[in-house]
Amino acid sequence: MHTATASLAAAAQGQGNGFMSPTGVEIAFLLVGIATLGAALVTVTTKQLVHAALWLVVTLGGIAVEYLLLTAEFIAWVQVLIYLGSVVVLLLFGLMLTKAPIGRSPDADSGNRWVALAVAVASAGALVWVVVDAFRTTWINLDGPAQGSTKVSGEYLFQHWVLPFEALSVLLLAALIGAIVLSRKNGNDGAGEKGKR
Repeated sequence: MHTATASLAAAAQGQGNGFMSPTGVEIAFLLVGIATLGAALVTVTTKQLVHAALWLVVTLGGIAVEYLLLTAEFIAWVQVLIYLGSVVVLLLFGLMLTKAPIGRSPDADSGNRWVALAVAVASAGALVWVVVDAFRTTWINLDGPAQGSTKVSGEYLFQHWVLPFEALSVLLLAALIGAIVLSRKNGNDGAGEKGKR
């Protein structure tokens, strides 16, 4: 009798964490995901470059919130610091330095929308299939210890991904040096043209 009661309790607990009975975290994850998807769609469909950059901020911020809901705090803050704090700022500086139009830009509109849509749908389908196939039997215990903590991520990163991590840092350094060299050349050309006038 006691064994049957224990098995019924275990089955009830298993059903409580199933797919058809979402918790508050799962509902929040779904709502934030829908908002992030909407912001991403606005990012790629708007014809104003500055608005696209600002909607990109919302999209990347939504992804950071999704990481937080998955108990991956370290990845979430890396998302905020690198993508929101560096990439978007770099994009906005590029728009300002190239004197891109603030309003609608006919140059930003392409006639290949259907080709781009087909490629985007195919890429999204491939990514979804790869992720679902890789994590088909994986469940995240939201009540257990955080899997995305700094300690766990750091140990995994520096045990298995040291060489790609260092190669990426060298690549970013080379890109930074190249940007400085190109900006100095453009500045010297502008000074030479002013001297000729």
